Amino acid sequence: MQSLTSFEIMPQAETLFSISGIYYLITLSVYLIGLISIVLFLHDNLKSLISISKAVLQPYFQPHLSQSLVDKFGKWAVITGATDGIGRGYAKELAKRGLNIVLISRTKEKLIATANEIENLYKTKTKWIVADFSKGKEIYEHIKQELLGIPVGILVNNVGRMYDYPDELCNQPEDLLWEIININIGAVTFMSRLVIPEMKKQRKGAIVNISSGSELQPTPLVAVYAATKRYIRSLSLAIECELYEHNITVQCVIPGFVVTKMNQFSETLLQGNYFTPPAETYARWAVFTLGKTKETTGYWTHAMVYCFIKLFPEWLRMRVGHFATKQFRTEYFISQAKRKIM
Repeated sequence: MQSLTSFEIMPQAETLFSISGIYYLITLSVYLIGLISIVLFLHDNLKSLISISKAVLQPYFQPHLSQSLVDKFGKWAVITGATDGIGRGYAKELAKRGLNIVLISRTKEKLIATANEIENLYKTKTKWIVADFSKGKEIYEHIKQELLGIPVGILVNNVGRMYDYPDELCNQPEDLLWEIININIGAVTFMSRLVIPEMKKQRKGAIVNISSGSELQPTPLVAVYAATKRYIRSLSLAIECELYEHNITVQCVIPGFVVTKMNQFSETLLQGNYFTPPAETYARWAVFTLGKTKETTGYWTHAMVYCFIKLFPEWLRMRVGHFATKQFRTEYFISQAKRKIM
C-alpha cells in the first residue's frame, strides 16, 4: 500500500474544513432564523398584554411622561354610539378625566339623558348630535356643521352594528347588511376623515377605533360583521403611519366579549363573567391605555385570551369560532322558543 504524502493530505483536509464550515454557517443561519421567528411570534401574540402591563408600570418608572389626556390631546372628545355599551363607558370615563364630551347617537332621548348624567356627575360640558350612521353619506355634512368651532382632541369611533343573531350570509336581510357596512365601515372612515384636518392644525389629537376580537380570523355565521372589524384594524394601522409625523395618535382597540346590547342574542354573554366584563369596567381599562399603545385588547383578561388564541393556526381558530357561533345561534333559537311558549 502506498502512503499518502503530506502534500496529498492537505487538499483533503482543506476540503473537509470547508465543508464543515459551510455546514456550520447553514446550521447557525437556521438557528438564527428560528430564534428571530420565535421572538416575532411572541411579540405579535403578547404585545397587548405587554402594552397593558407597560401602561400600569410606566407612572412608577417614568413619572415625567405622565400627562393628563387633556394636556396631551385637547379638551374635547367626540364619541359615536355614545348612549349604550362601550361608547357610553368611554364618554363617562373621559368626562371623569376632565374632557368635555360630544355625544353622537341616533336616539335624542338617550342623548339628552346621557348628557345630563355626565354633566351632573363630572361637571364637564357636553354637546349632543342626533345622527343615524346607517343612513350613510347624507349625515356627515350635518355632523361637520355641528362640530364647527369645537377643537376635537379625541375621536372615539365606537358605533357598531352586529347581526341580530348569528346565521349564514344568505339568511341575513339586505337592509341589515347595508346597515352593518354603513355603520361599521362608513362611520370609522368618514368620521376620521372629518376630524383629521383640524387635528393636523393643532399638531395633536387621538383617534380611537373600536374593532372586535372577531377580526382575529374569518368567523362563520357573523361573516360580514367580522370582516368589517378586520377592516377597522387595517385602516387604523395604516392611518397611524400616515399621521405619526403630525403628532396624532391612532389606536385600534380589539375587545373580546363585553356585556352590551350587541350581544343580546346570548343570555350567557349578557350575564358576564371573568372574561366578559361590564361595559363601564372595560372602558375604564381601555381609556387607561390611550396614548400608551397603538393596538390593544383594552382589558387584561382579553389580552390573555388573545395571546392564547393566536397560538393556533387560522384554520383551527375558524373552526372553533364556527362552533361558538353555532352554539350562540342555538341558544338564541331556544330563548325565542321559550318566549313564544310563555
